[in-house]
Amino acid sequence: MTVPAVPAAPAVSTTGAVSKTRSKARSSGRLLAAGALAGPVFAASAVIQMFTRTGFDIARHPISQLSTGGLGWIQITTFVLVGLGALALAAGIGRTLREGYGRRVLPVCVGIFGAGLIAAGLFPMDPENGFPVGTPDRPVAEMSWHGVAHSASAAIAFTALAVAAIVLTVRCVRRRAVLPAVLNGAAALVLVLPMSPEHMSVRIAVNGLVAFTWTTVVAMSLRRAL
Repeated sequence: MTVPAVPAAPAVSTTGAVSKTRSKARSSGRLLAAGALAGPVFAASAVIQMFTRTGFDIARHPISQLSTGGLGWIQITTFVLVGLGALALAAGIGRTLREGYGRRVLPVCVGIFGAGLIAAGLFPMDPENGFPVGTPDRPVAEMSWHGVAHSASAAIAFTALAVAAIVLTVRCVRRRAVLPAVLNGAAALVLVLPMSPEHMSVRIAVNGLVAFTWTTVVAMSLRRAL
């Protein structure tokens, strides 16, 4: 009696699993790439506007004030695009970190950071201190509702990212990765240090530089590990 041949199901199943894994890695890589681009996009937009917007002085005006005036749409768009990039990074982290300390908290914190940036763009701060040109050269007498929403959104966003840096510091310490632990700890320290009224706009710019350097480095590191 002839025994019918058994189909090679395991091989087909294995091939399908490998294909699915590769597809997931590619999509995760695209999300992380979008997250890595957020920082350079924000920096390029801010620097170009600093040197081209008449009356803007980083020593007196925070970067967010670029959202005011006739050309304010440029910085508003930048906030929204960069926020979407941070949300993509959050999704990429969630798909990439499948085990270990912080695997659930990290994507949530980075997602809050992204959502906060989008809100900060949609709710611009008030013109003040002579910018845009024609604005009285003094602080705004009373913040508008969208100015309050902007400040609250930015504060929540950067606090969430500071928490993310702290969580990643602990993760690196547990894995005995000394240099990454030190760098993440330094980033967290910069983000949580209180600000003084003097030179606040410069300090905000420094915080932004640290925050977006952190997101770019994290995104690139995870993407290389795929």
